[in-house]
Amino acid sequence: MMKPSGDTVRGGAAAGWRRPVVFLMLMAAANGIATATWGTLLNNFVIERAAFTGREIGILQSLREVPGLLAFTALAWLLILREQAFALFALALLAAGVALTGLLPFAVGLYAVTMLMSFGFHYYETMNQSLSLQWLSKREAPHQLGRIFAAGSAASIATYGVITLLGLTLKPDYVVLYGLGGAAALAIVLLLWLAFPRYEARVRQHTHLFLRRRYWLYYALTFLSGARRQIFIVFAGFLMVEKFHYSVSGIALLFTINALLNVLIMPLVGRLIGLIGERKALIIEYAGLAAVFTGYALVDDPWVAAGLYVADHALFSWAIALKTYFQKIADDADIAPTSGVAFSINHIAAVVIPVVFGMIWLSDPAWVFLAGAGLAGLSLLLALLIPRHPEPGRETLLAAG
Repeated sequence: MMKPSGDTVRGGAAAGWRRPVVFLMLMAAANGIATATWGTLLNNFVIERAAFTGREIGILQSLREVPGLLAFTALAWLLILREQAFALFALALLAAGVALTGLLPFAVGLYAVTMLMSFGFHYYETMNQSLSLQWLSKREAPHQLGRIFAAGSAASIATYGVITLLGLTLKPDYVVLYGLGGAAALAIVLLLWLAFPRYEARVRQHTHLFLRRRYWLYYALTFLSGARRQIFIVFAGFLMVEKFHYSVSGIALLFTINALLNVLIMPLVGRLIGLIGERKALIIEYAGLAAVFTGYALVDDPWVAAGLYVADHALFSWAIALKTYFQKIADDADIAPTSGVAFSINHIAAVVIPVVFGMIWLSDPAWVFLAGAGLAGLSLLLALLIPRHPEPGRETLLAAG
């Protein structure tokens, strides 16, 4: 078996392009390529080749979130694998699942390969959050997380561009497009395995499950975030295809605009969060999302819908503030296990919402988005409980007295 290059080093001792932040940026790029390929093609693929309706897409998206609900099982893997190695293994699963998707244009096959891809994605996201919060200092975390987010978006832009160009010229089959995306992501994983050292964690992480009462606000905001995000991921894109008849190239163009905005603004958003604090940043995010979801319920113009879609995606990127809020209130040894538990909490509603809301969609799609506006409003109320300067012992305004 191939061995990773270099010795085990402390993150702060690594220099040049082999620094931990570069490793995290390349992981984000591999994730961006794989998820951009899968997400850009999915709605058109399932409608054109698998004859999906709202019912089937709801089932598929619910199954996609089951591995997220089981993200806490990542802790069991940490008994035999380092977090860094497990993150790369998870990315490889994601890439393989994407590469296989085009070969299975029927419901059962798509359900199965989606589960494979999703286990890789959610295990990667769990480890990525844990490694980021361990390797980055509290002072630099907002800005560097913005840069990492931008790196993933830049990779997504390249993916959208290739899909758009190929769609307008060679018009390859979905099998080719999915295969190219999965192979490109897998190539980056191989580079990360061979070329980067293994980094030591500053603090040994707990490997058992627990819930801490003082993290309750973080848990609640994470739960609501998962519920809202499912409405965006599952139904906003489906709205663009079903109601406004956007083509693969049209969806790819929207995704490209979203990713380009992320590349341009995410480092700035990260800096801004560092300046104004997590409380104000999350208030901005949740108030904006409530307005956008209400707009989805009322929109009849495809250009207005496209504007809402771009604004929606941009606002979700402010979720960096929720990660740095947790980093500020957490014990260092709690980061890995709480990241796993948080991802599971994030997906409790996500498993239910696609199926239930898929049935609501058949009656009136507007109610799906009005429910999203309500969830954003509840998140806004909870965000008001975050102190201006959160820290252990001062996790909420209630704890601060």
